Amino acid sequence: MMMDWTIEFLKAIGRFFLHPLFYYFILVTLAYGYFRIKRERRSFHVRVEDIYDEIRFTYSKGLLSGVILSVILFAAGAALPFGTVVVLALVTFFLSLTFRVRWLSAAFSLGFTFIVSYVLINQENSYIERFFIDIEKTNFSSLAILVGLVLVVEGVLVYRSAHIKTSPFLKISTRGLPIGNHVSNRTWMLPLLFLVPGGSLTSIVSWWPVLTINGEPFLLLFIPFFLGFHQRVQGSLPQESIKITAKRISILGAITTVVACFSIIWTPLMFAAIVIAIIGREFLTIKQRMNDDSAAFYFSKRDVGLVVLGTLPNSPAQKFNLQVGEIIMKVNGINVKTVEEFYEALQTYGASCKLEIVGLNGEVRFEKRAFYENEHHELGILFVRDEKKWDTAAV
Repeated sequence: MMMDWTIEFLKAIGRFFLHPLFYYFILVTLAYGYFRIKRERRSFHVRVEDIYDEIRFTYSKGLLSGVILSVILFAAGAALPFGTVVVLALVTFFLSLTFRVRWLSAAFSLGFTFIVSYVLINQENSYIERFFIDIEKTNFSSLAILVGLVLVVEGVLVYRSAHIKTSPFLKISTRGLPIGNHVSNRTWMLPLLFLVPGGSLTSIVSWWPVLTINGEPFLLLFIPFFLGFHQRVQGSLPQESIKITAKRISILGAITTVVACFSIIWTPLMFAAIVIAIIGREFLTIKQRMNDDSAAFYFSKRDVGLVVLGTLPNSPAQKFNLQVGEIIMKVNGINVKTVEEFYEALQTYGASCKLEIVGLNGEVRFEKRAFYENEHHELGILFVRDEKKWDTAAV
């Protein structure tokens, strides 16, 4: 028995690497990186992160969460028929074609999978039965519970990592003035483990699986599940805004899960859970946009100091420990409020530079370091330039 389970688990890992979405999203994330770089070059004439940043993020940041969720799903014996797995892959593929990362939220990918699967099983068509194998065995209550659980995980991932390396760019306000924006455009790959009816494995204890597949033998299937998140921020610090959204997503996931669990007792609640997930997730997006648009611009010209819009990797700016949103008040003892004044003050002492900075906590700190030849021309600090030609600069 143990040998059978071991062999089946190894086969499940092999099936994971045969899944076409695993390789397709390498191309998708490369495209995300390409368009991000184009946007950054329009604003700063330089890219911030390289084109592979999205790939590294997607295929690393969700692994632990995927493993933990897989343990939970396996403990419950969550099952997805092969036909439903195919529907999920197709839905994810078509949502990715929109190049709107937010549509890869679990509320939409799994929610639409629920709807499409339910429609398909009510169609009498031999082609559907042959292509979407065993889709009629879908347990829609367990699928609705899965939507809620993955939404909770989505909120956790957004809270922990969506604010990391947000991409800065320039936008022109309605008054024709340049303002800084940050955008988080992130995807995560979660390895998820499911039971699929039709294999040779059988239950090793009488009470498992909890979410039964009617006593049928099953096989193990690892699938790469892709989550997406998009948020633009201009009225606050990116980290603050994104973490607020993350908490709301997790709460929405918890509500969806509770309603879906009660659908085991009263079936119609599974539809209510899906509606809550889809409409609720879209509502959170609209609410965040409205709140952000109504707030004062955070990254814009100030009467005193220069706001740090971003920093380039491996640059002197990072060695100064500069953070997005901090305000540089003085350079070498000279007050600055424009990029030109910053640059002029930088030339005061060619061999060193001392910055007076107001940190995110509101406290003043000082940073000082020596420069090597020509290094002061490449500090790697991104500001919004206050000029009539409405450009930005990397200093």
